[in-house]
This record gives sequence, C-alpha cells and structure tokens, in this order.
Amino acid sequence: MTKSWEVRLSGSGGQGLILAGIILAEAGILDGQNVVQTQSYGPEARGGASKAEVVIGPGDIDYPKVLDCDVLLALNQESCTKFTDDLKSDSVAIIDSSLVSQIPSVNGKVYPLPITKLAREEVGKELVANVVALGALVGLTGVVSRESLSNALMARVPKGTEELNTKALETGFKAAKEARTRKTTQQVS
Repeated sequence: MTKSWEVRLSGSGGQGLILAGIILAEAGILDGQNVVQTQSYGPEARGGASKAEVVIGPGDIDYPKVLDCDVLLALNQESCTKFTDDLKSDSVAIIDSSLVSQIPSVNGKVYPLPITKLAREEVGKELVANVVALGALVGLTGVVSRESLSNALMARVPKGTEELNTKALETGFKAAKEARTRKTTQQVS
C-alpha cells in the first residue's frame, strides 16, 4: 500500500463509530503504515453527532485530521448531508441506505448499502452495524488488508462475541463484493 488515505466515519453516538475508527487505525498499524486517529462527539452519550477520522499512509503524516476526504462512511442523514462536501473528486462514499434517504450529489463513487439492515437481518444484531460497515469499507477501498482488519477487530471485541463479530465483518465484505458486482455505485459530479 503506497497510497495515503483520509477516512471519515460519521453518524450518531451509540453506533460504535469511535471504536470502528480505533479498529481501522490499529489495522493500519498492523499493515506497517503510519496512522493517526482522532475522534469527536456531541455532549449527548447517544444520539448526538459522532465522528472518527483516520489518516493512514506509508510516509509522515503532517496533520492529524481529515482535510481532503478519500473515504466517507455516513451512517445517518445528518452526517451524509454535512460531510459529503468534503469529499475529493476521486473519493468513495459509503452511505447506510437503511438510515439515509437523501444522498447529496458528490464527486466520486457512492455506494448506498443497507448496513444497519444487514446487521439486523443477516447477523442478528443491529449493534454490530459498525463492524458490517468496516467490512464494507475495506472491501470497497482496500485501505487496509482484510487480515489486519480481522486481527485488529478480534483484539478489541469482548470475549464470547468473536463469532458474532466475524459474521458481521464477513457480511460487510460480502456486501462490498455484491456492490462491485452489481455496479450499485452512483458516479455523481
């Protein structure tokens, strides 16, 4: 991996995006990359705005926050509307079509995926939507290796939930593969 990536994971508090950002950052470290991870969230514990940013690359990282977003994961309408303007022209936006009804025009590829619905119906727990989203993100972008993502995830999940989280990750990888096969992207500019 020689490309540098600026990734923003956004949604509501309680969706596990801060943890997802940490796992993605740790996967980048396992891949031998330089990584910076930052996070912010509203004063509400649940339901307020939540954002994790991860900058991954082979060289020095000069600034710890996302300036030119390569990859946006938006798990709610507010985040989708707020952050799509920050996307670069050759970017990837992964939008939870279970929770987002209006996708603004963006430069780049848009993948509307029913992330929350997949977590609920395919995995059996909506709680792991963040892990489904990570699988989809890595499956669509290759920002980190699948092996490193899986290892970072297993190092973070509570004991006894390994099988559930592995299933969630595989569900995300499968959704990414199907999106590529069906060409469900929207090239919008």
